Amino acid sequence: MSQNLIKLIDNFQNKKIMIIGDMVADVYLEGRISRISREAPVLVLEHAGETVVPGGAANAVHNAATLGGAVYAVGVVGQDSAGLELTNILKTKNVNTEGVIIDPSRPTITKTRIMAGGQATVRQQIVRVDRESKEELTHDVNQKLLKFIEATIPGMDAVVISDYGSMSISPAIREQVVETCNRAGVASMVDSRYNVMAYSGIKFVKQNESEAAAAVGYKTLSNDDQLKYAAGTILERLDAEVVLITQGSEGMTLFHRNGFTIHIPVTNISKVYDVTGAGDTVVVTMMLALAAGADYADAARLANFAAGIVVRKPGTATTTPEELKAAIGEYYL
Repeated sequence: MSQNLIKLIDNFQNKKIMIIGDMVADVYLEGRISRISREAPVLVLEHAGETVVPGGAANAVHNAATLGGAVYAVGVVGQDSAGLELTNILKTKNVNTEGVIIDPSRPTITKTRIMAGGQATVRQQIVRVDRESKEELTHDVNQKLLKFIEATIPGMDAVVISDYGSMSISPAIREQVVETCNRAGVASMVDSRYNVMAYSGIKFVKQNESEAAAAVGYKTLSNDDQLKYAAGTILERLDAEVVLITQGSEGMTLFHRNGFTIHIPVTNISKVYDVTGAGDTVVVTMMLALAAGADYADAARLANFAAGIVVRKPGTATTTPEELKAAIGEYYL
């Protein structure tokens, strides 16, 4: 088992994967606690640094690149410093950013976290400020994205739609991706926070428990019967082939439309640090594994190992082939 998984990781290298979605700049504004303000009962922080990290679909892009994929990023950024820095970060990872369109009429989706800490205190987030447009894409931007998608998808090994609900994926883009992938025989997966049932015809679906529950009208999935019902309903409504539902500390379960089901428990429940962005890691690892020749079960196992690594790291994190191999080797000792 372990040698087969490790061989698949080697085969990730240079697999072409397109990731389409909401490109987010996660900004961490660091401050040292100085005193309490005299103006209001709030902390005064001395600026200690600022870091931009790829978030949203850009985190999926970052993960795929770190794992060795030849990544094509598709989305929208604003004509601002956050968009420029985010694009430059992806370029340093050898990501093809020709499909990242600059739209001067909207800001780059930005989530700024104010982090406070000091020598005798624990570093913690005290507030988050989000900036994004709620407007639909302009006709011009939409057409540029559609043109790039249609021309580039036939050369891909896999395509991922990372839909965080921030208006980067229009109905036309959604339909174009599914149609072009199916026509070209390219494996496609969607990870949608709020709107998964709109992706009719997509072959692979990833949802966490709360997303899957909302998709079928439940508040939660509190037992196996409800989990199976949610997966079955998504498979049927979308005419999908596979649904992967992540379940936090319970691991993940893969459902195939032919009735095949496999549950994969977590590998390191005692070491969870931060689950931010772990779903992005799951999606791209699974799709790179399928592109590398894995069957569904092994692709999900690799995705599970990758998620187990990034949840040990703070914030939106990535893993490397070497870390993935080490985790597999340690587990199968």
